[in-house]
Amino acid sequence: MLSERSKRVLYAVVQSYINSPDPVGSRVVTKRYSFGLSPATIRNIMADLEEMGFLTQPHTSAGRVPTVMGYRFYVDSLLTETGRHANMEILHGLYRKLESLKNDIDLLLSETTKNLSILSHYLGIALSPLPDLTTLIRVNLLKYRADKVAAVLFTDEGLIKNKVISLEADITQKDLNRIEAYLNAEFSGQTFDEIRLKVIQEMSRDKMRCDTLISKAMKICREAITSFPRSELFVAGLSEVIGLPDFADLRKIRELSRAIEDKHTIIKLLDKLTASEGVQIIIGSENTTDEMRELSIVASSCKEGDRPIGVVGIIGPTRMNYARAMYIVDNTAKFISRMLAGK
Repeated sequence: MLSERSKRVLYAVVQSYINSPDPVGSRVVTKRYSFGLSPATIRNIMADLEEMGFLTQPHTSAGRVPTVMGYRFYVDSLLTETGRHANMEILHGLYRKLESLKNDIDLLLSETTKNLSILSHYLGIALSPLPDLTTLIRVNLLKYRADKVAAVLFTDEGLIKNKVISLEADITQKDLNRIEAYLNAEFSGQTFDEIRLKVIQEMSRDKMRCDTLISKAMKICREAITSFPRSELFVAGLSEVIGLPDFADLRKIRELSRAIEDKHTIIKLLDKLTASEGVQIIIGSENTTDEMRELSIVASSCKEGDRPIGVVGIIGPTRMNYARAMYIVDNTAKFISRMLAGK
Protein backbone atom coordinates (compact mmCIF):
# COMPACT_ATOMS: atom_id res chain seq x y z
CA MET A 1 0.00 0.00 0.00
CA LEU A 2 1.23 3.49 -0.84
CA SER A 3 0.97 6.33 1.63
CA GLU A 4 -1.19 9.29 0.65
CA ARG A 5 1.96 11.35 0.17
CA SER A 6 3.46 8.76 -2.17
CA LYS A 7 0.21 8.53 -4.13
CA ARG A 8 0.13 12.29 -4.63
CA VAL A 9 3.71 12.31 -5.89
CA LEU A 10 3.06 9.36 -8.21
CA TYR A 11 -0.05 11.02 -9.66
CA ALA A 12 1.94 14.24 -10.13
CA VAL A 13 4.69 12.43 -12.04
CA VAL A 14 2.19 10.56 -14.24
CA GLN A 15 0.18 13.70 -14.98
CA SER A 16 3.32 15.76 -15.69
CA TYR A 17 4.63 13.11 -18.07
CA ILE A 18 1.26 12.88 -19.85
CA ASN A 19 1.32 16.66 -20.32
CA SER A 20 4.91 16.69 -21.63
CA PRO A 21 6.99 13.74 -22.91
CA ASP A 22 10.07 14.58 -20.86
CA PRO A 23 11.29 12.63 -17.82
CA VAL A 24 9.95 14.31 -14.68
CA GLY A 25 12.37 15.58 -12.03
CA SER A 26 11.71 16.47 -8.42
CA ARG A 27 12.01 20.21 -9.11
CA VAL A 28 9.26 20.00 -11.74
CA VAL A 29 6.93 18.30 -9.26
CA THR A 30 7.80 20.87 -6.55
CA LYS A 31 7.07 23.82 -8.86
CA ARG A 32 3.86 22.50 -10.39
CA TYR A 33 2.22 21.02 -7.31
CA SER A 34 1.73 22.59 -3.90
CA PHE A 35 2.70 19.65 -1.72
CA GLY A 36 4.58 21.71 0.86
CA LEU A 37 7.52 19.33 0.48
CA SER A 38 11.12 20.11 -0.38
CA PRO A 39 12.68 18.91 -3.66
CA ALA A 40 14.88 16.57 -1.60
CA THR A 41 11.83 14.94 0.03
CA ILE A 42 10.11 14.64 -3.35
CA ARG A 43 13.28 13.10 -4.78
CA ASN A 44 13.38 10.50 -1.99
CA ILE A 45 9.73 9.59 -2.54
CA MET A 46 10.33 9.25 -6.27
CA ALA A 47 13.31 6.98 -5.55
CA ASP A 48 11.09 4.82 -3.34
CA LEU A 49 8.44 4.68 -6.08
CA GLU A 50 11.11 3.58 -8.55
CA GLU A 51 12.27 0.85 -6.19
CA MET A 52 8.68 -0.40 -5.88
CA GLY A 53 8.29 -0.50 -9.67
CA PHE A 54 5.95 2.47 -10.21
CA LEU A 55 8.56 4.70 -11.88
CA THR A 56 11.69 4.17 -13.91
CA GLN A 57 14.68 6.34 -14.78
CA PRO A 58 15.51 6.19 -18.50
CA HIS A 59 19.00 7.64 -18.03
CA THR A 60 21.28 8.32 -15.09
CA SER A 61 20.69 11.84 -13.71
CA ALA A 62 17.50 12.12 -15.78
CA GLY A 63 14.05 12.50 -14.30
CA ARG A 64 11.63 9.58 -14.02
CA VAL A 65 8.76 8.28 -16.12
CA PRO A 66 5.85 6.01 -15.17
CA THR A 67 6.05 2.26 -15.70
CA VAL A 68 3.01 0.21 -16.76
CA MET A 69 2.52 -0.49 -13.05
CA GLY A 70 2.55 3.25 -12.35
CA TYR A 71 0.05 3.96 -15.12
CA ARG A 72 -2.16 1.13 -13.85
CA PHE A 73 -2.24 2.54 -10.32
CA TYR A 74 -3.08 5.99 -11.72
CA VAL A 75 -5.79 4.68 -14.07
CA ASP A 76 -7.41 2.56 -11.35
CA SER A 77 -7.71 5.69 -9.23
CA LEU A 78 -9.48 7.45 -12.13
CA LEU A 79 -11.97 4.59 -12.39
CA THR A 80 -13.11 5.24 -8.81
CA GLU A 81 -13.76 8.93 -9.44
CA THR A 82 -17.18 10.25 -10.44
CA GLY A 83 -17.79 13.04 -12.91
CA ARG A 84 -14.23 12.92 -14.21
CA HIS A 85 -13.50 15.32 -17.06
CA ALA A 86 -17.16 16.40 -16.94
CA ASN A 87 -17.46 18.47 -20.12
CA MET A 88 -20.44 17.30 -22.10
CA GLU A 89 -19.99 20.07 -24.69
CA ILE A 90 -17.17 18.17 -26.38
CA LEU A 91 -19.56 15.30 -27.11
CA HIS A 92 -22.73 17.11 -28.21
CA GLY A 93 -21.55 17.45 -31.81
CA LEU A 94 -20.73 13.74 -31.93
CA TYR A 95 -24.13 12.80 -30.50
CA ARG A 96 -25.94 14.83 -33.17
CA LYS A 97 -23.99 13.10 -35.94
CA LEU A 98 -24.58 9.60 -34.54
CA GLU A 99 -28.30 10.16 -34.00
CA SER A 100 -28.84 10.50 -37.75
CA LEU A 101 -27.04 7.20 -38.43
CA LYS A 102 -28.69 4.90 -35.91
CA ASN A 103 -30.32 2.74 -38.61
CA ASP A 104 -27.05 1.88 -40.36
CA ILE A 105 -24.56 0.18 -38.05
CA ASP A 106 -21.64 0.39 -40.49
CA LEU A 107 -21.99 4.14 -41.01
CA LEU A 108 -22.64 4.64 -37.31
CA LEU A 109 -19.44 2.87 -36.23
CA SER A 110 -17.38 4.42 -39.02
CA GLU A 111 -18.48 7.92 -37.97
CA THR A 112 -17.89 7.04 -34.32
CA THR A 113 -14.26 6.06 -34.95
CA LYS A 114 -13.56 9.23 -36.94
CA ASN A 115 -14.95 11.45 -34.21
CA LEU A 116 -13.30 9.54 -31.35
CA SER A 117 -10.00 10.12 -33.13
CA ILE A 118 -10.68 13.83 -33.65
CA LEU A 119 -11.72 14.32 -30.01
CA SER A 120 -8.85 12.34 -28.49
CA HIS A 121 -6.08 12.78 -31.13
CA TYR A 122 -5.54 9.01 -30.96
CA LEU A 123 -6.83 6.10 -33.07
CA GLY A 124 -10.59 5.64 -32.97
CA ILE A 125 -11.69 1.99 -33.09
CA ALA A 126 -15.00 0.13 -33.11
CA LEU A 127 -16.06 -3.51 -33.37
CA SER A 128 -19.41 -4.30 -34.96
CA PRO A 129 -21.94 -6.58 -33.25
CA LEU A 130 -21.42 -10.32 -33.48
CA PRO A 131 -24.10 -11.58 -35.88
CA ASP A 132 -24.52 -15.03 -34.31
CA LEU A 133 -27.14 -14.01 -31.75
CA THR A 134 -28.66 -11.23 -33.84
CA THR A 135 -32.18 -12.01 -35.05
CA LEU A 136 -33.17 -11.47 -38.67
CA ILE A 137 -36.39 -9.51 -39.16
CA ARG A 138 -36.44 -9.52 -42.94
CA VAL A 139 -34.26 -9.53 -46.05
CA ASN A 140 -34.78 -7.44 -49.19
CA LEU A 141 -33.23 -8.45 -52.52
CA LEU A 142 -32.70 -6.00 -55.37
CA LYS A 143 -31.27 -6.69 -58.82
CA TYR A 144 -28.08 -4.66 -59.02
CA ARG A 145 -26.52 -5.76 -62.31
CA ALA A 146 -26.98 -8.68 -64.66
CA ASP A 147 -25.06 -11.03 -62.38
CA LYS A 148 -25.27 -9.17 -59.05
CA VAL A 149 -27.86 -8.83 -56.28
CA ALA A 150 -27.96 -6.31 -53.44
CA ALA A 151 -29.10 -7.97 -50.20
CA VAL A 152 -30.35 -5.72 -47.39
CA LEU A 153 -30.76 -7.33 -43.95
CA PHE A 154 -32.92 -5.84 -41.19
CA THR A 155 -32.32 -7.10 -37.64
CA ASP A 156 -34.09 -6.98 -34.29
CA GLU A 157 -31.52 -4.40 -33.14
CA GLY A 158 -32.87 -1.90 -35.67
CA LEU A 159 -29.63 -2.27 -37.62
CA ILE A 160 -29.18 -2.68 -41.35
CA LYS A 161 -26.47 -4.68 -43.13
CA ASN A 162 -25.89 -4.53 -46.87
CA LYS A 163 -24.00 -6.83 -49.22
CA VAL A 164 -23.64 -7.12 -52.99
CA ILE A 165 -23.69 -10.78 -54.05
CA SER A 166 -22.29 -12.13 -57.33
CA LEU A 167 -24.33 -14.82 -59.09
CA GLU A 168 -23.23 -17.36 -61.69
CA ALA A 169 -26.15 -16.50 -63.99
CA ASP A 170 -28.60 -13.69 -64.65
CA ILE A 171 -31.76 -13.58 -62.54
CA THR A 172 -34.90 -11.46 -62.88
CA GLN A 173 -36.30 -9.16 -60.21
CA LYS A 174 -39.49 -11.24 -60.30
CA ASP A 175 -37.53 -14.35 -59.29
CA LEU A 176 -35.69 -12.33 -56.66
CA ASN A 177 -39.04 -11.27 -55.20
CA ARG A 178 -40.07 -14.94 -54.94
CA ILE A 179 -36.72 -15.86 -53.34
CA GLU A 180 -37.08 -12.93 -50.94
CA ALA A 181 -40.57 -14.07 -49.88
CA TYR A 182 -39.28 -17.63 -49.35
CA LEU A 183 -36.30 -16.51 -47.25
CA ASN A 184 -38.46 -14.26 -45.09
CA ALA A 185 -41.02 -16.99 -44.51
CA GLU A 186 -38.30 -19.53 -43.73
CA PHE A 187 -35.85 -17.50 -41.61
CA SER A 188 -37.52 -14.38 -40.19
CA GLY A 189 -37.30 -14.41 -36.38
CA GLN A 190 -34.27 -16.73 -36.28
CA THR A 191 -30.73 -15.83 -35.23
CA PHE A 192 -27.90 -15.68 -37.75
CA ASP A 193 -26.36 -18.69 -36.01
CA GLU A 194 -29.56 -20.74 -36.49
CA ILE A 195 -29.87 -19.60 -40.11
CA ARG A 196 -26.26 -20.49 -40.84
CA LEU A 197 -26.81 -24.04 -39.59
CA LYS A 198 -30.08 -24.53 -41.49
CA VAL A 199 -28.59 -23.28 -44.76
CA ILE A 200 -25.66 -25.70 -44.48
CA GLN A 201 -28.04 -28.59 -43.74
CA GLU A 202 -30.36 -27.65 -46.61
CA MET A 203 -27.56 -27.36 -49.15
CA SER A 204 -25.96 -30.66 -48.14
CA ARG A 205 -29.33 -32.47 -48.08
CA ASP A 206 -30.36 -31.68 -51.64
CA LYS A 207 -27.43 -31.24 -53.99
CA MET A 208 -29.58 -32.22 -56.97
CA ARG A 209 -31.66 -29.01 -56.94
CA CYS A 210 -29.00 -27.12 -58.82
CA ASP A 211 -31.23 -24.75 -60.77
CA THR A 212 -34.38 -24.44 -58.68
CA LEU A 213 -35.36 -21.19 -56.99
CA ILE A 214 -34.93 -22.81 -53.58
CA SER A 215 -31.38 -23.77 -54.44
CA LYS A 216 -30.69 -20.23 -55.61
CA ALA A 217 -32.35 -18.93 -52.47
CA MET A 218 -30.02 -21.01 -50.31
CA LYS A 219 -26.98 -19.79 -52.20
CA ILE A 220 -28.06 -16.16 -51.86
CA CYS A 221 -28.85 -16.67 -48.19
CA ARG A 222 -25.46 -18.27 -47.59
CA GLU A 223 -23.71 -15.31 -49.19
CA ALA A 224 -25.94 -12.67 -47.57
CA ILE A 225 -25.93 -14.05 -44.03
CA THR A 226 -23.34 -16.68 -43.39
CA SER A 227 -20.55 -14.92 -45.27
CA PHE A 228 -20.71 -11.78 -43.17
CA PRO A 229 -17.58 -11.44 -41.02
CA ARG A 230 -18.20 -12.57 -37.47
CA SER A 231 -17.41 -9.01 -36.53
CA GLU A 232 -15.99 -6.04 -38.39
CA LEU A 233 -13.30 -3.67 -37.18
CA PHE A 234 -13.42 0.05 -37.92
CA VAL A 235 -10.24 2.14 -37.45
CA ALA A 236 -9.69 5.85 -38.07
CA GLY A 237 -7.12 8.50 -37.26
CA LEU A 238 -3.65 7.21 -38.09
CA SER A 239 -2.64 10.75 -39.11
CA GLU A 240 -3.66 12.00 -35.65
CA VAL A 241 -1.40 9.47 -33.89
CA ILE A 242 1.76 9.68 -36.00
CA GLY A 243 1.91 13.41 -35.29
CA LEU A 244 2.45 12.73 -31.57
CA PRO A 245 6.00 12.95 -30.16
CA ASP A 246 5.58 9.34 -28.94
CA PHE A 247 5.79 8.21 -32.58
CA ALA A 248 8.77 10.27 -33.70
CA ASP A 249 10.62 6.95 -33.89
CA LEU A 250 10.00 5.26 -37.26
CA ARG A 251 10.09 1.84 -35.56
CA LYS A 252 7.08 2.73 -33.43
CA ILE A 253 5.15 3.92 -36.48
CA ARG A 254 5.87 0.59 -38.20
CA GLU A 255 4.67 -1.33 -35.13
CA LEU A 256 1.48 0.72 -35.01
CA SER A 257 0.89 0.17 -38.73
CA ARG A 258 1.39 -3.59 -38.34
CA ALA A 259 -1.10 -3.66 -35.46
CA ILE A 260 -3.68 -1.88 -37.62
CA GLU A 261 -3.03 -4.10 -40.64
CA ASP A 262 -3.33 -7.25 -38.53
CA LYS A 263 -6.93 -6.52 -37.62
CA HIS A 264 -7.33 -10.00 -36.17
CA THR A 265 -5.13 -8.98 -33.23
CA ILE A 266 -7.25 -5.96 -32.33
CA ILE A 267 -10.50 -7.86 -32.95
CA LYS A 268 -9.41 -10.55 -30.48
CA LEU A 269 -8.58 -7.91 -27.86
CA LEU A 270 -11.88 -6.07 -28.30
CA ASP A 271 -13.89 -9.29 -28.48
CA LYS A 272 -12.72 -10.14 -24.96
CA LEU A 273 -14.13 -6.80 -23.77
CA THR A 274 -17.55 -7.28 -25.34
CA ALA A 275 -19.18 -8.73 -22.22
CA SER A 276 -17.36 -6.39 -19.80
CA GLU A 277 -19.15 -3.71 -17.81
CA GLY A 278 -18.05 -0.10 -18.12
CA VAL A 279 -14.88 1.35 -19.58
CA GLN A 280 -11.89 -1.03 -19.79
CA ILE A 281 -8.21 -0.06 -20.06
CA ILE A 282 -5.34 -2.25 -21.29
CA ILE A 283 -1.97 -0.57 -20.77
CA GLY A 284 1.25 -1.26 -22.68
CA SER A 285 2.74 -4.66 -21.84
CA GLU A 286 -0.63 -5.82 -20.46
CA ASN A 287 -1.30 -6.46 -24.15
CA THR A 288 -0.18 -9.93 -25.16
CA THR A 289 1.01 -9.13 -28.70
CA ASP A 290 4.36 -7.50 -29.45
CA GLU A 291 2.90 -4.82 -31.76
CA MET A 292 0.62 -3.57 -28.97
CA ARG A 293 3.07 -3.60 -26.07
CA GLU A 294 3.83 0.11 -26.32
CA LEU A 295 0.19 1.06 -26.89
CA SER A 296 -2.81 1.41 -24.61
CA ILE A 297 -6.47 0.68 -25.33
CA VAL A 298 -9.44 2.41 -23.72
CA ALA A 299 -12.68 0.70 -24.75
CA SER A 300 -16.25 0.10 -23.68
CA SER A 301 -18.99 -2.20 -24.92
CA CYS A 302 -22.30 -0.91 -26.24
CA LYS A 303 -25.35 -2.84 -25.08
CA GLU A 304 -29.03 -3.17 -25.74
CA GLY A 305 -30.27 -4.09 -22.31
CA ASP A 306 -28.00 -6.92 -21.20
CA ARG A 307 -26.97 -7.93 -24.73
CA PRO A 308 -23.59 -6.67 -26.07
CA ILE A 309 -23.95 -5.11 -29.51
CA GLY A 310 -20.42 -3.84 -30.20
CA VAL A 311 -17.35 -2.12 -28.76
CA VAL A 312 -16.01 1.42 -29.23
CA GLY A 313 -12.65 2.70 -28.07
CA ILE A 314 -9.35 4.48 -28.53
CA ILE A 315 -5.80 3.23 -29.13
CA GLY A 316 -2.89 5.49 -28.24
CA PRO A 317 0.56 5.53 -26.67
CA THR A 318 1.00 4.48 -23.04
CA ARG A 319 1.61 8.21 -22.39
CA MET A 320 -2.07 8.79 -22.99
CA ASN A 321 -4.42 11.37 -21.50
CA TYR A 322 -6.37 8.59 -19.79
CA ALA A 323 -8.87 10.83 -18.00
CA ARG A 324 -10.04 12.42 -21.25
CA ALA A 325 -9.95 9.15 -23.22
CA MET A 326 -11.96 7.32 -20.56
CA TYR A 327 -14.53 10.10 -20.40
CA ILE A 328 -15.00 10.25 -24.20
CA VAL A 329 -15.21 6.46 -24.67
CA ASP A 330 -17.44 5.81 -21.66
CA ASN A 331 -20.00 8.45 -22.59
CA THR A 332 -19.98 7.61 -26.29
CA ALA A 333 -20.67 3.92 -25.55
CA LYS A 334 -23.47 4.86 -23.16
CA PHE A 335 -25.03 7.21 -25.72
CA ILE A 336 -24.95 4.56 -28.47
CA SER A 337 -26.49 2.01 -26.08
CA ARG A 338 -29.33 4.39 -25.14
CA MET A 339 -29.89 5.39 -28.76
CA LEU A 340 -30.11 1.83 -30.08
CA ALA A 341 -32.41 0.88 -27.21
CA GLY A 342 -34.70 3.75 -28.24
CA LYS A 343 -34.28 5.70 -24.99
